[in-house]
Amino acid sequence: MMAATKRATFGVTAAALSLALAGCAGSADPLKDGREGAPGAKKNPPVAAPQSPARLIGDGSTAYTGRQPLQPVPHKLKAGEKPPQFVVFSWDGAGEDSQRLFSHFRKVGQQYGAKMTYFLSGVYLLPEEKKHLYDPPQHSAGRSDIGFNDAKGIKDTVEQIRGAWFEGNEIGTHFNGHFCGADGGVGTWSKDEWKSEIAQAKSFVKNWKSNTALKSLKPLPFDYEKELVGARTPCLEGRKNFMRAASEMGFRYDTSGVNDQIWPEKQGKLWDLSMQLVPVPGRAFQTLSMDYNFYMNQSGATRGDEDKHAYWGDQMRDGLVQAFGRSYQGNRAPLIIGNHFESWNGGTYMRAIEDTIKTVCTQRDVRCVSFRQLADWLDAQDPKVLAKLRTLKVGEAPKTDWATFLNPAAHPAAHAPAAHAPGAPGAKSAERH
Repeated sequence: MMAATKRATFGVTAAALSLALAGCAGSADPLKDGREGAPGAKKNPPVAAPQSPARLIGDGSTAYTGRQPLQPVPHKLKAGEKPPQFVVFSWDGAGEDSQRLFSHFRKVGQQYGAKMTYFLSGVYLLPEEKKHLYDPPQHSAGRSDIGFNDAKGIKDTVEQIRGAWFEGNEIGTHFNGHFCGADGGVGTWSKDEWKSEIAQAKSFVKNWKSNTALKSLKPLPFDYEKELVGARTPCLEGRKNFMRAASEMGFRYDTSGVNDQIWPEKQGKLWDLSMQLVPVPGRAFQTLSMDYNFYMNQSGATRGDEDKHAYWGDQMRDGLVQAFGRSYQGNRAPLIIGNHFESWNGGTYMRAIEDTIKTVCTQRDVRCVSFRQLADWLDAQDPKVLAKLRTLKVGEAPKTDWATFLNPAAHPAAHAPAAHAPGAPGAKSAERH
């Protein structure tokens, strides 16, 4: 069975954070023209099946079904155009269990026009009786710190992944055994060991039919070799060597680090789309934009006082909404949020995330997207414009206005000669600036 309580991804410890460390074919841009993510947005129509017959891949666990539905066409900012506000909601170790949180948040995403990224753990498609097929780096074969799955769990997870993809969401990876710490944890793995882990994560997704008796189920509707372009490492550990491996294996982004709310940049070939430090209302520090970190700061990984559950949920929601507000009204840097399908402290963090989605994804000019969609948009931009955006600090809006800040034509001094003789053309303009 899938482990009842999946080990969380946290990386930077709660104690350290307490010291306040210390992204659909059709219209040109359906998110931009207000039909999705705008006030009053309606849910997307369900996409139940591909328009053309599936072309099976390998043993039929996956299939090519055409271009993914409901993908926005990246829009390059025009000179002086104010950037949209991106928000990414993502889920570590995505799988459907008895809590049915995967299916629940799919419905939430549809209702509020939010595309998300689901980081699937490969072992959630591997049955317990076949656990010996997993040969983790620095551990014996068949070992996993989050367990494996059974036939029902695999069937339910496959159905959710399939539906999520047709709804426009992204399927990434959270790898396999979720090993953390100094004793063989992912932070100790070499580049080649990471390559082995990635290859095995792909294999369990591409061969789940061979590894189960679920031959009659429909295939996953994508080629995972092409679908998989990003990840978050367990416990946010091992990032350096993972990124070396991922860069050589066609990945496009990583979200395993800790950043401030500023505009992303590339580290080598990969976009750094790390999670961020966000306010903890009523406290004098920030914490990571992840449910687990609020949980750790509030009750220390134990079931805390039930009388405080509602307050703690409100605190997380309000912290995320404050983080959203300082980007939305400030530098417009994407807000990156990570979660787990868990019921810690009575499910208070799931309520907090749902409330946050309801609050932010319905605002004007806001795009709740998957990581892949965000990377597509970033790739479409002028690198000089992104570099300019990165000069804005957390919560900092342009000192003039967006049209002036991002429009080179609004800065004639920048194009004037270095020096002017009195009365020379352009001299007055240069003096004004």
